[in-house]
Amino acid sequence: ADTLGSYGSMAMFTDLQRVMKVNDQTCVVAGGDIADFQFLQSVIEQKQIDEDCRDDGLSLKPAALHSWLTRVMYNRRSKFDPLWNIYLVGGMQDGEPFLGYVNLQGTAFTETLIASGLGGEMAVPVMRKAMEVKGGLLNEQEARETITKCVRLGYLRDCRAWPKYHIATITKDGVKIDGPLMIDSDWEYAKGIEGY
Repeated sequence: ADTLGSYGSMAMFTDLQRVMKVNDQTCVVAGGDIADFQFLQSVIEQKQIDEDCRDDGLSLKPAALHSWLTRVMYNRRSKFDPLWNIYLVGGMQDGEPFLGYVNLQGTAFTETLIASGLGGEMAVPVMRKAMEVKGGLLNEQEARETITKCVRLGYLRDCRAWPKYHIATITKDGVKIDGPLMIDSDWEYAKGIEGY
């Protein structure tokens, strides 16, 4: 997720983090309205605190959080007061990778690869191609390279994108969020363009 928060088309906040580590096995990424994400982020943090206070050896799993987000988003939409976000929930569920999508209407699904917004149009084909070439799921290094290629593609093609981004890595050892990282882009060729 890039670090840009726009006010209309103005790049207002350039150092936001839209990737949230919920616990050692669950991570949430948000797109859309920053205030709505911050509201739900505080609710999720309180849910995790309540879970920790129970001290029963259980923790909030990604499938449970995905299901809960689906209900919250559908409930708010039904009240005609939607949270204008798209959420991606990732994590390790009983030793298996989990990746789920929830939008502002409460529509939800799980898949092996997901992208939201313009990334759904541009990045998903690149990720699918990488999986086809490999003949299955990618390892961590291949996935990182593919995601970096997708973020770079989105930045170079979308006028509302930003070159800084965060990347989350979820393994059996836990959740790790790296960033902000910077996209390598070279705009030297633009000096020779005339007529605009």
